[in-house]
Parts: sequence; C-alpha cells; structure tokens
Amino acid sequence: MSKTVVKSNKSSKKQSLIQLALALLIVIMLNVISLYAFSRFDLTSEKRYTLSDATKKIITDLKDVVYIKVYLEGEFPAGFKRLRNETKEMLDEFRAYSKENNIQYEFINPSENPDVKKRNEVYRQLTDLGLQPTNLEVKEENGSSQQIIFPGALISFNGKQVPLQLLKSRLGASPEEMLNNSIQALEYELASSIKKVSSLYKSKVAFLDGHGELDSNEVKDISNALLEYYFVERKTINGKLDALDGVKGLIIAKPDSVFTEKDKFVIDQFVMRGGKVMFLIDPIFATMDSLNNSGLTVGIAQSQNLEDMLFRYGVRLNNNLVQDLQAAPIPVVVGYTGNQPQQKLFPWPFFPLIMSQNTHPIVNNLNAIKLEFASSLDTVGHEEIKKTILLSSSDYTKLLNAPVRISVNMLQNKPDIRQYAKKQQPLAALLEGTFTSIYKNRLSAKITDSKDINFKEKSNFNRMIVIADGDVIRSERNKSTGQMYPLGYDRFTNQQYGNKNFILNCVNYLMDDSGLITVRSRELKLRLLDRERIKTEKGKWQVIAVSLPLLSIVLLGAYRYFARKRKYTK
Repeated sequence: MSKTVVKSNKSSKKQSLIQLALALLIVIMLNVISLYAFSRFDLTSEKRYTLSDATKKIITDLKDVVYIKVYLEGEFPAGFKRLRNETKEMLDEFRAYSKENNIQYEFINPSENPDVKKRNEVYRQLTDLGLQPTNLEVKEENGSSQQIIFPGALISFNGKQVPLQLLKSRLGASPEEMLNNSIQALEYELASSIKKVSSLYKSKVAFLDGHGELDSNEVKDISNALLEYYFVERKTINGKLDALDGVKGLIIAKPDSVFTEKDKFVIDQFVMRGGKVMFLIDPIFATMDSLNNSGLTVGIAQSQNLEDMLFRYGVRLNNNLVQDLQAAPIPVVVGYTGNQPQQKLFPWPFFPLIMSQNTHPIVNNLNAIKLEFASSLDTVGHEEIKKTILLSSSDYTKLLNAPVRISVNMLQNKPDIRQYAKKQQPLAALLEGTFTSIYKNRLSAKITDSKDINFKEKSNFNRMIVIADGDVIRSERNKSTGQMYPLGYDRFTNQQYGNKNFILNCVNYLMDDSGLITVRSRELKLRLLDRERIKTEKGKWQVIAVSLPLLSIVLLGAYRYFARKRKYTK
C-alpha cells in the first residue's frame, strides 16, 4: 500500500513539474512573440481607447521626444478627476504606440507652492504661455472656497512649445456636458497639437487681396492661429495665371467689390487643380457703423460677380438678411442719469448665435458661433457634389429680402414670435465632390488648347466651404485704442464665442489629407447618476451596497464548508 502511495506522489510531482515547465515555456513564447507583434484590446462600447489610423501615424512618425506637461494634478471635484484620469489613459495609449518612448509626460500641480506670491507668479507664467485658468467653487464643511486650476497642457518638441486647453467650454452646456465634450475631444486635441508642434513641412494658405477683402489687422488673430499649422500670406491675383502657384488653401474673406473674369478664371482653375477655397461672402451690405451714428441704416444687395461660379459649384447665396431670436446682445441707451446715458443689453436679431447640433467634425461640440448681418443660402443641383449644411439658424428665424430697413428702435418692442416662423435656415455649406469649371464650353479653342494656360474643365475629388457671412472671420476693433480683439470675443458680454475654432476646423478639414479631423465626430455617451433617485432611494442602495458583498462571502463560505465536509465524509 505504501509503495502505491509513494508511486502516486512521484507521478503527481512529475506532472506538476511538467505543468510548470509548460507554463514557463508559454510565458517565454508570449514574450518573444510580443517583441514582434503588438496589439491592444479595447473593451469599451464606444471604443474610446482605439486610436485612429491618422493618430497612430502621427505618433509612429515622431523623430524625437514630445514632452507634455499636464496641469491637472491636485485635489479636484470628481468631474475634473475624471478628466485627469482620461487624459492620463489617453497619453498612455499614445506612448504605447510611439517608437523609442517618444511620448513622455508628467502631471503638475501649479498650486502646490504654499507661498501665495510664488503661486501667483506660476499662474501668471502659465497664462502668458496661453493656458486659461478656471475658477472652481469647492464646497467644504465650513462653507465653500475658491480654487484656481489650469485644465490644460504644454506640449514641447525640439525647443518649440504650444499650449492646449483641455477643458472645452460651450454656451448653455452643463458642467457635466462640457467635461464629457472635453473627454470626447482628447484624442483629436492631443494628436493635433503633437502634429502642430512636430511638423517640419507646412502647406501654404493665402488670404485673397484686391477686391475689398478684410485687411490684415481684421484677420490678424485667425492668421496667427493658422500660422501654427500653415504658412500664411496675402495674395493678389491681378489677372496673373500663376498668382496662386504654391498655394494649397485660399480664403476669400468678405470682398465688397466685383471680381474680374480673369481673376475668376484663376480661382476656378485653382479649384480644378485641387486647390481648397473658403468663400466668406456678404450678399447684403450692412454695417453697425452707420447704425451707431444715426440709429438707422439700410441693407442693400451687393454683387461680387461670384454668383454664377458658386451656382455652378452647388450653392446659391440669397439677397436677404437673417433675423434670429437666438442672438447676441448689443447695448442700447434706455435713459439718462444727468448727462450720462444708461445702457442695457438687448438681443440683436441681426447677430444670430449659432448653436450647431450637427455632428460633422467641423462643428461637433463647438461653442456658439456669432454671425453679423448674415444671409441664407441654398444648395442647388449637381449630383456629383455632396452638400453638408454646417451652420443653420434656430427654429425662430425671420428672413428679410433686400433692401432691408435696419433700426435700433425695433428693440423697443417685444418681437412677435409668429413672424419668426422660418426654421433652421442654412448659413454655411461644405461642398465635396467633383467640380465642373464655370468656363466649360465658354472658351475658344485657342484658350482651351493652349499649353501655357493648361485649361482644366473638371476637378478630381475636392472640397470647398461657402459661408453667407464675412464677419464670422473678422476680429472687432477697440475704437478708443485701435487694438484688435481676439476673434469671437464679445466686448459687451466678455463672452468668447467659437468663431476661431470654427474657422480653424474649416481650414483644417479642407487641408487635412490624413483624416485626423474626423476624430472630432467621435461621441462618448454621457452616463450620469439620476440625482432624484439618489435622494429618494439613497438608503436602499446603501443597504444593498453593504449587505450584498457580506452575504456573498457568507454564502461562499457555507458552500465551501459543506463541500469539504461532504468530500472528506466519503
């Protein structure tokens, strides 16, 4: 009997050694395979940690280390802790795909210094570098206190540094929605900033001159923002066929005079050869300057001689002005105290605020966009062109055909909502497809056959954007100092609208060959706790949370006890 037991023990020991050896061999083989094959698994329903091919290419193409300082360390409310954790997890994903650890990061608490003077100096330095602070109200046992945080990052590469604001604000959105939108945008914002700071080659974007377009000061802020991605300059055509050579993107910002047929021909052939154009056109001439001086002005139709060209490409601009009850306010004198005028802010229907619900990458989760004296547009014909409406007015819209009498006195009366019966009038459109030249079948054989002109009557796949408002790209001027405000800044409300991000997204979408901007359309579901159920069912869920684990342990222990008793009783 004893020999049998010894033999059984030896056999069992031998099997154990074989199993251990097999396990070690499997581990070694997996490690060897992992050196040559790399894969990660994303088990989230929205695939939030699955990086796009464009992002992976940006990360893997890095030739040196990108260093990221994230200023999201410290004691935060739960929402900001979530933003911090999601940022860290996204950076871990970036680092996993980078070669030679070319993604490095650290999290920094800018408020850790107990010395108030030194802490304020750090705040000032971060603000100068382009990071915007957020003032939080933190609830404590004895009341509440104010806490300043910088929900942003500084991204450095080879001596170049760019700021990145991680928290994205949106007018009318709850804090939970803003945090969720910020988390949704993490991959795009981080990848875009890394691309911006590490790119060696930049395409050329030009602002057109010579037709009364906005001057360099009026587009200075957006030009500086574009300079981080592209070479930016101003171009005048003057009928020269080679005027746009070397240019990849063209911005035509609020022209007020007629285009000659020669200039139109150059632009048309620029489009046919793959050039990207952004038209920002005012069909109606109306300004606040004359309104401020007399309280009355007239909006009149103006032609830039571009109507036939845009119609051929797939858009018709209408000679009307849009009035929208969802509008930005302007100050109006409501009385006097002595000689001092008393002003009050009233929504000005000619300044619509566009809150886009579109999920297209250009406008997804953008803050409200402010337009001024905008017109509506229609998309027309051409099955080869896909038309996407980027901006639309609200459900309470009114259209006024030119000529339009514009008076501040209209604000004295409450608007009749029945007159604002038009809904979601198109204001900006993206056109994608194969464009046909406006000069097809209109030119002599001498021109079309000329090798110097090299006329092309049809484009390959191309894109363009048409906006029926030129002021969406214009920065306002401080009349007392002459200083230009940042694009989208409203001096009356101190509100920063989303105009700059909208224009940047438009240009990036047109110019982007990698497809990175499509990541902006990714959506993460906002899963919030039901606060009312928390109040009414708090006790029940507390009992379940405490008793269920204990009950599970007791049941598991009882099962193991009776199982062992039954086994050894036999």
